[in-house]
Amino acid sequence: MIFSLSHALGDYLYDVFVARFDFWLAFGIVAQILFTARMVVQWIASERAGRSVVPVAFWVLSLVGGGMTLAYGIERREAVIIMGQVLAVFIYIRNIMLILKNRSKQSEAE
Repeated sequence: MIFSLSHALGDYLYDVFVARFDFWLAFGIVAQILFTARMVVQWIASERAGRSVVPVAFWVLSLVGGGMTLAYGIERREAVIIMGQVLAVFIYIRNIMLILKNRSKQSEAE
């Protein structure tokens, strides 16, 4: 039983990651790595500050990773990915716009 399950899992992983490997799969994997890296950046920044913080790099990685994931979903015609990323990308853009606007106001005040 365990042997057949492990064999089935191995066949599945081979099919998903090797047999179907193409440019878009590599693109999607890079997108997911960037999207995940944002949480690592946020965690490190929070640990260093001793409180929860959201650095600009979090929003940049969110935008790049989310945008790439959205492009992947559009190319692969994956409705779930498209629905999950389309609004999020606009939220990331808006947060970066607010950060830049706030920085501009701060530099004018100095």
